[in-house]
Amino acid sequence: MTTTARQAPAAVVDAADWAALATELDADGCALTPRLIEPDQCRAIAALYDDLTLFRSTVDMARHRFGSGQYRYFAEELPPVVAELRAALYPHLLTVARDWAARLGRPAPWPDSLEEWLERCRAAGQTKSSQILLRYEAGDWNALHRDLFGDLVFPLQVVIGLDEQGVDYTGGEFLLVEQRPRAQSRGTSTVLPQGHGLVFTTRDRPIRSTRGWSAGPVRHGVSTVRSGLRRSLGLVFHNA
Repeated sequence: MTTTARQAPAAVVDAADWAALATELDADGCALTPRLIEPDQCRAIAALYDDLTLFRSTVDMARHRFGSGQYRYFAEELPPVVAELRAALYPHLLTVARDWAARLGRPAPWPDSLEEWLERCRAAGQTKSSQILLRYEAGDWNALHRDLFGDLVFPLQVVIGLDEQGVDYTGGEFLLVEQRPRAQSRGTSTVLPQGHGLVFTTRDRPIRSTRGWSAGPVRHGVSTVRSGLRRSLGLVFHNA
């Protein structure tokens, strides 16, 4: 029996239609990627949650009134697949980030290299890893929020589903709420397929108005998990 060689996550990221994803980000503030990692890789990443040596801290969401559930921040030395995914995604997201900054008349301080950007974060006192493994059980949810940890912010981030909705859990849709200029807020609900990434805006995004481009503030969260266990990997491109 022959087996097909598995593509490395970086190759899968590079093969995605980033022009189409950028168009979707412009329209909705979020965009779903093709499958980036296979189900067995999802399970392997989810299983890392029990190895406390890999993490710098654990957050009980109810204790901090963030919702209900738990997540852990990885230590600076990331597991290889997590590091590879983040490094592969950065240059594609950088193109969108620079385009958005130009539309909004803002500086674009992000260099070509992810490591150089993280060095700038460290020099500014943002020294802690912000990569997250999230775990929700039945009844858990995540309040609307932004992942802002300091003055240096990368405007896009990615969450990857590690479990299959409808099989491993029900409910638990990803929520994005956008405050539109001089209008009611708009909400978007997305089912996060196993192994796929959802790219979304960290803080705000450009929205065309009669006066040109305006910054539309955005927050994100997770709806109540109705049953089962929902786990995801959060990739943030600035340090805490």
